[in-house]
Amino acid sequence: MANTSSAKKMTRKIAGRTLVNIARRSRVRGFIRKLVEAVKAGDKDAAKSAFAIVEPEIMRAVSKGVIAKNTASRKVSRLSASVKAMNA
Repeated sequence: MANTSSAKKMTRKIAGRTLVNIARRSRVRGFIRKLVEAVKAGDKDAAKSAFAIVEPEIMRAVSKGVIAKNTASRKVSRLSASVKAMNA
């Protein structure tokens, strides 16, 4: 348990940041889910437009420190490959 006033303040700040990060991560997952559903449905136009939204959203999460850079790159790469595979 925090003893000093500064440590107590930090626990409050961490709790607030955690809530924001959970919301950001959830938002990214929602966009990814929409893209995966479009790919499974075979809807090329919806998949392309969903990917155009997902990619910058994932990179925004990286800049905010929610997702690691390599993890985001891997996700974008795999999602891009799944969209490209629909066209082939």
